[in-house]
Amino acid sequence: MMLTALGLMSGTSLDGVDVALIETDGKQVKAFGPSGYRPYGPAERNLLRQALSEAVHLPQRDVRPGVLAEAERAVTQAHAEAVAAFVAQNRMRPEDIDIVGFHGQTVLHRPEKRLTVQIGDGPALAKAIHIPVMYDFRAADVEAGGQGAPLVPVYHRALAQSLEREGPIAVVNIGGVSNITYIDGLDTLIACDTGPGNALLDDFMYRTMNQAFDAEGKFAALGKVDEAWIARALELPFFASPPPKSLDRNDFAGLKLGDVQPADGAATLTAFTAAAIARIIPLLPRRPRSWIVCGGGARNLTMLRMLRERVGSATVEAAETLGWASDAIEAQAFGFLAARGLKGLPLSYPATTGVPMPMTGGMIARP
Repeated sequence: MMLTALGLMSGTSLDGVDVALIETDGKQVKAFGPSGYRPYGPAERNLLRQALSEAVHLPQRDVRPGVLAEAERAVTQAHAEAVAAFVAQNRMRPEDIDIVGFHGQTVLHRPEKRLTVQIGDGPALAKAIHIPVMYDFRAADVEAGGQGAPLVPVYHRALAQSLEREGPIAVVNIGGVSNITYIDGLDTLIACDTGPGNALLDDFMYRTMNQAFDAEGKFAALGKVDEAWIARALELPFFASPPPKSLDRNDFAGLKLGDVQPADGAATLTAFTAAAIARIIPLLPRRPRSWIVCGGGARNLTMLRMLRERVGSATVEAAETLGWASDAIEAQAFGFLAARGLKGLPLSYPATTGVPMPMTGGMIARP
């Protein structure tokens, strides 16, 4: 049975809430619907940055001390507003939507401690929007010993199947963190985080230039890459570890560039993201023949160029060139995962998150 599923995603880059509608049975995508976006304002973004720093000390996943409770209310409210605006703009009614997939905002991801925290109140959101909500997608996987991330690979596989091209195909999502899905036919699905996405670069641009990000990579294009710094950074044990593996947004925040010109810093951090993605190649069964890039990094032309320089003869293309809605893919994925969760289908697998067996997940809240 096909479901009309609305996916909501607020990523580690803290930019805002993506909304996307799909029609799916949880196995294939019958149709893409419209998408939308509700940016976080400066005050909301600052509140979330505070929540990220306070969450480091969380002892368990269901407590919300201090600013975290305030941040959870703000996240829930922002998502309710995003859904209300989307429904109104597309002249829909709540009853036209079967299920909403609500990821929430990750503030802490420590799978080695069996701890992952996404703030956002699923029951409160369901009441506010009058639609059933599937939420808390990662908890079951982490409790079972998995990494809890990435969860999007099953959706990447559904998209890749429609391309009918020879594999292996690597779908790379560059958000705050970068992750890869390696697809080779129906049977081989491998996934992991590869390293920093835009988080280090965005934080650097904010500190040095008071800009939220490097638009199209224009600033990095003016700088000189410090290859020696990248080589040292790639010596961290994470990069040699085989998949599956996952990261917290701030896992590389301790890497310091030193006293550099802003353009050189931006160039080096952009190249670091590309180099970290390419570093996964020796850890895969075969070299990918094509790389499809989605997420915010797909708009960074310097990052795409730097990735092309590091993956040999393989093609590198932005997801948009294939007709995929790059900005909406993660939101679409959580609509897809909500449909899978409703039907008890697996969201994660041993080769995607390291969970011992294929696992479904998510909790449902009804209005």
